[in-house]
Amino acid sequence: MRSDIELEEGVRETVNAKELGAFLRAHRERRSPRDMGLPDTGRRRTPGLRREEVAALSGVGLAWYTWLEQGRVIPSRKVLEAVARTLGLDAVSYRHVLSLSGLLPPVPDRAGHRAVAAHTQALLDTWATSPAVLLDSRFDITAWNTAYAAVWSDPADIPRERRNLMWCMAGDAAIRTTLADWEPVGRAVLAQFRGQTARLATTDARTAEIYRILRADFPELAGWWECQGVGDLTARQVEVRPPCHGGLTLRYTAFRPVDDPEALVLVQAPVTPADHDLVARLVREHHGRTAEVVRIHAHEGSPLKNARSSA
Repeated sequence: MRSDIELEEGVRETVNAKELGAFLRAHRERRSPRDMGLPDTGRRRTPGLRREEVAALSGVGLAWYTWLEQGRVIPSRKVLEAVARTLGLDAVSYRHVLSLSGLLPPVPDRAGHRAVAAHTQALLDTWATSPAVLLDSRFDITAWNTAYAAVWSDPADIPRERRNLMWCMAGDAAIRTTLADWEPVGRAVLAQFRGQTARLATTDARTAEIYRILRADFPELAGWWECQGVGDLTARQVEVRPPCHGGLTLRYTAFRPVDDPEALVLVQAPVTPADHDLVARLVREHHGRTAEVVRIHAHEGSPLKNARSSA
């Protein structure tokens, strides 16, 4: 049994002990005693496992585990492995626990990502009928193609501090009104967003700013911002209903650039030839609207600046 006095390995730069404690508590409360072969008497005051049960099954002291959930100690990888087994955490949740404990590599600096964005933009532009965006480690949108702007809305029109995929999923009218399964897709994006950014919330100014903006702009989604669920944004099909057009089916796929493993490229490929043709039509209409804006600005003597650049 690990001694209660043996509390921590030392402070790590990206540790978020409070968030880690809240995450473990949420999973403890969802863990059924029956899963662990424990009797379920029906007289428990709280759902799930008791703290003393998790502590005993994980080989740590009750006081120490209590402090862990309270965010007062920083655990070792060995202890986290034991607690993760007791709570039945899957691979994504365990990676999140390691992240919150400061045991994953540091996030690349933003200057390095700008170079990746410049190189990736050329790739995105080759996908004429597949909406695609590049996200940095904070889910800020740093590159996108014309197909994305045509199907959804142009990120260049969103204020830079809100040019973030999580903000777009929550508040971009073009997404909320045209995406058929907006809430489940939004929650899937939230699960990936939380898993990637939670460890930065107390140490990175931009990440903290994003969370402040989300809470301030969308108080009706308070339950989302307090949710402890994490997950990977896996491939899925989504139905889109562009205004004045028929339905459109896209398949989401995500992958990471080798030069910046914390970044994410999100591609939405048309599923059928009809879907391909509809995206092509939307792109032509988008070019027509853009040309009209350029003509208006030229007439007014105020050239339109190209805002499509790395955030």
